[in-house]
This record gives sequence, C-alpha cells and structure tokens, in this order.
Amino acid sequence: MPESVSEKMGVKEGTRAFFMDAPPEAVAAMNLPSLNIADDLEGTFDYIHYFVKSLAELDTHLAELKAHLAPGGKLWISWPKGGQLGTDLNIRKVIAIGYNHGLVESVNLRIDDVWTGLKLTRPEPGKVYNNSYGRLPD
Repeated sequence: MPESVSEKMGVKEGTRAFFMDAPPEAVAAMNLPSLNIADDLEGTFDYIHYFVKSLAELDTHLAELKAHLAPGGKLWISWPKGGQLGTDLNIRKVIAIGYNHGLVESVNLRIDDVWTGLKLTRPEPGKVYNNSYGRLPD
C-alpha cells in the first residue's frame, strides 16, 4: 500500500502543529493523522506548514515561523507548482530563501495537483552544506 503524503512527510500522530494559509483541499490531500493543531503561532511546534504564493511573503514570514520551530522540528513550505495561481516561487527560490534564514532543505514532494512542498530544518552542527541555490549565513 502506498504511503500517504503525511507519512512521506514524517508527520506523526499527536504532533503539535501550526498551519498558515493552508487551503482545505491541500490539507485533506495530505491525509494527516490526529494532530494537536494550534490556532495561533504561540510557543514552539514540531511541525509548521506554510502555504505561500509569493517570494516576498515567504521572505517576510520565514523568520517568525523559524522562531517558533522546536529543536528538531520540521518547517514545510508549500507553493503552487509550475507557476499555478500566479506564483513567482519555484524550488530554487524556496531553497535560497531558506538558506538566507539559516534553514536547509531535505525533502521535496507533491502535496496535490496544485501544491508542492519542501521540508526545511535547522542545519546539523558541524555538517557542511553545499547547495548551488543558497548559502547559510556565517
């Protein structure tokens, strides 16, 4: 039996989560387990998922979202793939913004017919990250 999107994402039941600008149809497509979903961005979260359509919005909100990410937490960024919904985002731009904010990419997957997602995490201490799309701040 194929894994659900949420299983591929590594989202576990009971996880403290926060969703920002999440379209209901995309959330439904993930087939999420039962989560402890917060209404407000307060405290820390093991799983944050931001659905965004523009580079400017992503750059504006990424620092705040990162500040609420628990150690070892996952910050998923989803954007419309293939330029749908007028987005100016693509994987290269999302990776670059992530690196600018001190986050590294690990997994990219299809959420549904419109949305794709990229998992960002804090870099592992001592690990060297070489990515042609971005550089971590010194």
